Amino acid sequence: MPQGSLDYLKSELAGLEEAGLAIHPRVLEGEQRARARFDGRDVINLASNNYLGLAAHPRLKEAAARAAREYGAGSGAVRTIAGTMTLHAELERRFAEFKGAEAAIMFQSGFTANSGTVAAILSREDVIVSDELNHASIIDGARLSRAEIRVFPHKDARAADRLLEETRADGRRQLLITDGVFSMDGDIAPLPDLVEVAERHGAIMMIDDAHASGVLGKGGKGTVSHFGVEGRGDIQVGTLSKAIGALGGFIAGPAHLIEWLVNRGRPFLFSTSTPPAVAAACLAALDVLEEEPERIDTLWERTRFFKDGLHALGFDTGASETPITPVIAGEERKAQDLSRMLWDEGVFTPPIVFPTVPKGRSRVRAIITAEHTPADLEEALGAFERVGGALGLI
Repeated sequence: MPQGSLDYLKSELAGLEEAGLAIHPRVLEGEQRARARFDGRDVINLASNNYLGLAAHPRLKEAAARAAREYGAGSGAVRTIAGTMTLHAELERRFAEFKGAEAAIMFQSGFTANSGTVAAILSREDVIVSDELNHASIIDGARLSRAEIRVFPHKDARAADRLLEETRADGRRQLLITDGVFSMDGDIAPLPDLVEVAERHGAIMMIDDAHASGVLGKGGKGTVSHFGVEGRGDIQVGTLSKAIGALGGFIAGPAHLIEWLVNRGRPFLFSTSTPPAVAAACLAALDVLEEEPERIDTLWERTRFFKDGLHALGFDTGASETPITPVIAGEERKAQDLSRMLWDEGVFTPPIVFPTVPKGRSRVRAIITAEHTPADLEEALGAFERVGGALGLI
């Protein structure tokens, strides 16, 4: 029998298994909560991006159900043909207000918001100066734009400054882009320094605030608010699937940028718009953010409690400054073992290995939410202590 054209993938998959790099997603069997049921087992959930516990908030569920009854299950078209609904327009207005921007546009995901925007505003004659740890969606958008890509060492604003100087040319547009909060290490970009660099060179400043929106800044407005640099960043990116608790992405910025993306943002142009239930849930989430600011305070209280506990035990949490808390294991197999043994103890925190993080820096990534109780976190810390000791990590 002749070999199938895709049979080579079997050996590739075997190689991933052998190296400890294969991914096997667990299946959630109920609501996304601090304690949740995965693969038939009730565990402490340290794996989700549901920072404020809004994914299962009663107001979001009711808003989604009500919108589905009133508007239907789907929009039935792309935004530019017949798929722009009143809910989409209201959500964009509210997000622009939330981010202190002139206007905003909703994409189907944070990934498409990033990749679609970078590709839409630049061409092969332009240049992108990007932090080396920026999200994959930024990297993909940069490649799609066909602009020259220059990468600066993580959080090194001086290096970004040098690259912008080196790549300056008449008529050439320059984009300086960074994550606000870095998704694997949980550290925060030096935004004031980067904004100053961008302004000095006349470069476009773009901030991906996926993990900062709803977490950092006044009322969860993000890193721009956190550092008090309102009005000094050109493009703010965010997701609706993390702290907001639903699904989608957005771009906030000048009105002419948003109008351009309506005309040239390919994911916006060629994908069916977000279902009405999702848009309604996002609007309800913004209401909860405004009316229950204590959720953000609780998130940070729980975060400090858990980090202090890990540090007291002797774990390496890298440069984390946010609820994203990596626990560094080192080589890939040890990270896999750490995750597996924690699972056996009733704690779910998946391994993060190469190529998501560099070789030798594999880890589990624990994310704290406002829904975790001190008792949840005490129990999780006990599991970390037992497993970390058995693996020689502490």
